[in-house]
Amino acid sequence: MLGLASNQQAPRSASGQVKTIVIDAGHGGDDPGSNGAGEVWEKQITLAIALKLGQMIKDSMPEIKVLYTRTTDKTLKLSDRPAMANRNEADLFISIHCNSNTSSAPKGSETYFMGLHKTDGNLDVAKRENAAIAYESDYLENQSYGGFDPNSPEAYIIFSLVQNAFLEQSLRLSSLVEQETPKLSPIRSRGVKQAGFLVLWQTSMPSILVETGFISNAEDRAILRSAEGQRNIAKGIFNAVRLYKKQMTAH
Repeated sequence: MLGLASNQQAPRSASGQVKTIVIDAGHGGDDPGSNGAGEVWEKQITLAIALKLGQMIKDSMPEIKVLYTRTTDKTLKLSDRPAMANRNEADLFISIHCNSNTSSAPKGSETYFMGLHKTDGNLDVAKRENAAIAYESDYLENQSYGGFDPNSPEAYIIFSLVQNAFLEQSLRLSSLVEQETPKLSPIRSRGVKQAGFLVLWQTSMPSILVETGFISNAEDRAILRSAEGQRNIAKGIFNAVRLYKKQMTAH
């Protein structure tokens, strides 16, 4: 039976303050993520956007401490990412990814927050991202995952039982990302969604996972690969963070 993961701390009070942000560039190293038509790997795009986002926050909101789960092409366990955020008592956790599909037709951005996947499509996205633990030879023995097996349909039931103290804040930030990013990026918004992501399950602060666009779609991929496209996406997420901080401070 799945239980509280060993690195999953009891949630702190939802104060709304934003003093420390952890930015997670999805995948990396031995785990390349999805591939875009042989042109680019997801891990390259996520790192580029994460670094740009972090620099914008540092430049414009120097009062906020920015931490990265990785700043180079290195391998990280899925459990290392939320563990770092918890250890540093982060106030926000933002995980950057690219979506992918066996069809080249789907396109657009989606921002997820932790919850029960209400559609098969959401479940498929969660399964694809959670499958990254297969790069860890000891994942079944790793207590951080509480016995989670990505190949077991029953394993996803645990996510319906999660009582996330930061659901409202995570939804708020997710909504702001999907509101602000399309103002700057040609990648259209597919909206805010919920699904069971391991990387979000273990965090004890408001947390989101941004699927910045479909690496499997030629139009999205061209934007995701370009420095300008990456900057626009990063700026959209940055604007969302700034608005979120302002709204939470006003409460």
